[in-house]
Amino acid sequence: MNLGPVTRAEPLAGRVIAELRHQITSGAWPVGSRIPTEPELVARLGVARNTVREAVRALAHNGLLDIRQGSGTYVAATSELAGVMQRRFAAADPGQVRELRRTLEAAAAGFAARRRTEEDLHRLDTLYAQREQAWSTGARDAFVDADAAFHRAVVAASHNEVLTELYADLGEVIRESLSGHFGAALRPEEYMEHHGLLEAIRAGDAAAATAEASLISGGD
Repeated sequence: MNLGPVTRAEPLAGRVIAELRHQITSGAWPVGSRIPTEPELVARLGVARNTVREAVRALAHNGLLDIRQGSGTYVAATSELAGVMQRRFAAADPGQVRELRRTLEAAAAGFAARRRTEEDLHRLDTLYAQREQAWSTGARDAFVDADAAFHRAVVAASHNEVLTELYADLGEVIRESLSGHFGAALRPEEYMEHHGLLEAIRAGDAAAATAEASLISGGD
């Protein structure tokens, strides 16, 4: 993860909050993962310890982070609205949720192919490897988490902040949709190949990326 120094054009705490939130919404820090320690964030962001502490506490207050004394700070949700959206669409038709996923993910993949940076590709490569590793272990929940994180990273690579934030707001709804594709244990016939999507984004082929994302979200 590459966190650049925070500039001083606006209040530092606000800039740090925005940067930390981006790491969550982009999938760089998946739900359940432990974020870097306070000293690591201070070094990476180039700000004072109190500024980092203030930002972390603000995100914890908003429900994105969970501060566990003696253990660290963990990602609790993809956005402040994730829990609200989960409750709002708890009874939604699964087919309609898949249609929404297909629409958002296909559009995002096309944008990502045009706009992705080397940092985006590094994040996608890392998350793709984690997804494949989780599948190989047969750990169902870990695989669903890794799959969801990969899709969030694709959306973040679109560099459309409104789309990225909306997808993060729907984080738990989308995860449940992904989870619904699988039984109690992972089976070979449930596997959906994502390598084609990754390579289309890498190649800058927007049409192929859109087609791959539409096929995946239709099958998941």
